[in-house]
Amino acid sequence: MLDSLKTTLPRDALASVVVFLVALPLCMGIAIASGMPPAKGLVTGIVGGLVVGWLAGSPLQVSGPAAGLAVLVFELVRTHGIALLGPILVLAGLLQLIAGRLRLGCWFRVTAPAVVYGMLAGIGVLIVLSQVHVMLDAQPQASGLANLLAFPGALGEALPVLGGGLGLDAALLGLGTIALMVAWERLRPTRLRFLPGALIGVTLATAASLWLGLEVNRVEVPATLADAIDWLRPADLLALADPTLLVAALAMAFIASAETLLSAAAVDRMQAGPRSDLDRELTAQGVGNLLCGVLGALPMTGVIVRSSANVQAGARTRLSTVFHGAWLLAFVMLLPGVLQSIPVASLAGVLVYTGIKLVDLKALRGLGRYGRMPMVIYAATALVIVCTDLLTGVLVGFGLTLAKLAWKASRLKVSLVYRDARRAELRLVGAATFLKVPLLARVLESVRPGTELHVPLDHLSYIDHACMELLEDWSRAAAASGSRLVIEPRALKRRLEGRLRGASAVGSAKAA
Repeated sequence: MLDSLKTTLPRDALASVVVFLVALPLCMGIAIASGMPPAKGLVTGIVGGLVVGWLAGSPLQVSGPAAGLAVLVFELVRTHGIALLGPILVLAGLLQLIAGRLRLGCWFRVTAPAVVYGMLAGIGVLIVLSQVHVMLDAQPQASGLANLLAFPGALGEALPVLGGGLGLDAALLGLGTIALMVAWERLRPTRLRFLPGALIGVTLATAASLWLGLEVNRVEVPATLADAIDWLRPADLLALADPTLLVAALAMAFIASAETLLSAAAVDRMQAGPRSDLDRELTAQGVGNLLCGVLGALPMTGVIVRSSANVQAGARTRLSTVFHGAWLLAFVMLLPGVLQSIPVASLAGVLVYTGIKLVDLKALRGLGRYGRMPMVIYAATALVIVCTDLLTGVLVGFGLTLAKLAWKASRLKVSLVYRDARRAELRLVGAATFLKVPLLARVLESVRPGTELHVPLDHLSYIDHACMELLEDWSRAAAASGSRLVIEPRALKRRLEGRLRGASAVGSAKAA
């Protein structure tokens, strides 16, 4: 055990520094995008490292505030206030904890990929639409469409003067951060590949703003971490009697769990080490979100950007995740002044870049291999999220997925082919459900009197009670005209003929 620790500890320590450098700007940027103070995101990152990192079922996955929940949190804070986010998060954490203990983790992976990718794309668009306002040192609007419509006016106010304390200074810092991130991703030296582009962009933008003395909005961080914690009050839990808050907690639990477990599956594909225990991971996430609710912080999920950085940096155990939380805690406690010098517009640039990356066109092309319908579900989910809200968009995506399944399940090709004057074959291909009873009845009505009708069931994926009864009724009624029904294969034939004999005996008894 000790020898193993000596082998893995140096790699985990180095990886934890890399993850810390990636997480630092993202934690603050996601908090700002969520309409919360930046310190709230840092608290969530610390809990995600020190607590969830130790309990996690996915050893190399990193947990913290996620862009995927920023839109939902922003809407909740705008509608209900910051104080009620804690109770919602406590309930969401409890639901995740219970789901993990009931071993329901695998069921979150049955979510249709088209809905998940569409949800992430819609969230990405909303983040971009809101954070372009923050890049102008302006306030984002309440919805995606409102942000889009208000952008020309915000841009017009920012354009007049460079260096005049208006939005153009902030916009240039944000655009510069994005440009540096793109350039670093494409051109970074091999020896420095462990340095994240977000850190490079934010560091250089901060240095430029200080050197030029730009009057832009900067990050507000309390002098001590304790000042960033708003303890949950027991009286706040009474607000959960509001049905809208219960729905919000359910939505948060589901989206956070789905994003976490999809991220865990992606991390498993990146490395050859131990596989993720999804139920344990879900339980750990529940504990983390429950604790974040008590502390008044942001919700957390497993996040793919930080997790992939962890894997690529050579992490071997969950100690790298725990150490990254310790680095965050130490930095916030010892160097809060450094954080206070960071321009908010630069962090907004990081989020704009992240939002663009969430709109994964490769995923859309991949869905195209399975037909047009998955692409339609992707586009519809994303569009409804942008035009309305996150929950409505996800529900629309699920509705379209179920409609697609119902349509697939109800497809049935029916054809009547005569082999000779007295023998015919009723060919059924697909699923024979009650939805196809009218079609089947019309074809049966066209069978000539005195025909021996063969019905092979080899090409049916399913036949329900309504269609079976229709065949039984036709067999009884057609017997008077000399027709006969023959069901194939033999096993089904014997079953149906037994039912027909029983029905015939009942009919004879009634007649007697």
